[in-house]
Amino acid sequence: MLSFNQIKEDLVSANRILAQHHVVDSFGHVSIRHPTNPDHFLLSRARAPNCVEFSDIMEFTHEGEIVGHEAGKPYSERFIHGAVYAARPDVMAVVHNHSPNVVPFTVQTKKKMRPIMHMCAPIGTDIPTWDISHKFGATNLLVTSYEMGQDLAETLGQRTVALMRGHGSVVAGKSLRDVVFTSIYMEINADMLIKAYQLGEGDVIAMSDEEVAKNAGGRAGFTYERGWENWCRLVDRPYFPMDWNMGPGFSKTDK
Repeated sequence: MLSFNQIKEDLVSANRILAQHHVVDSFGHVSIRHPTNPDHFLLSRARAPNCVEFSDIMEFTHEGEIVGHEAGKPYSERFIHGAVYAARPDVMAVVHNHSPNVVPFTVQTKKKMRPIMHMCAPIGTDIPTWDISHKFGATNLLVTSYEMGQDLAETLGQRTVALMRGHGSVVAGKSLRDVVFTSIYMEINADMLIKAYQLGEGDVIAMSDEEVAKNAGGRAGFTYERGWENWCRLVDRPYFPMDWNMGPGFSKTDK
């Protein structure tokens, strides 16, 4: 089990990793539920993810109130994270991003985001799009209140991903490694899906519900650690090993 400081270091790493994979740029953020107080979460101060440092990590209530150490101005959209944690006790980490290949699917009504690559199975086959204007009228599209966050969390429901019209997406995970893994491969999947649609004639064959369930259900520590160790090296961050168990139906030679 990681220490509290190691968890915060991993959160710093998550910011750098997501930036390195172009899931976030100067904007976007990742959080983790507090390891001992489930009604609080940890999130950096408002800073470009690639610049986030250990001292930037702050603690918040679900409603977005700062608890203790105030490193600087908080993200205006921290309410996304708090509302998801409040609605979903199973969620341990959240990413909000403006992933460039995902955003086009937030404004397209006919060609939907679907998993076509096995590594992106956890996004699921049912991906809703939240339109802030439906309840809040004309805005700048930012989620700047807890009420807005709650409405977004309601659209997300029990799913892994919800798209945000003209904005980006929210991704929920059972761990920090899980949510980073899903966010990276959703961006890769979106890029591949756009290319598949551009090929012209022929249908795009997405993964079935059964294929998604078998792939996502078997994903375990070995897969996450393999990716996390590599990504930490790519951004010159410390790697704190966790469980390398295989998971059901997988062997050391899989993937």
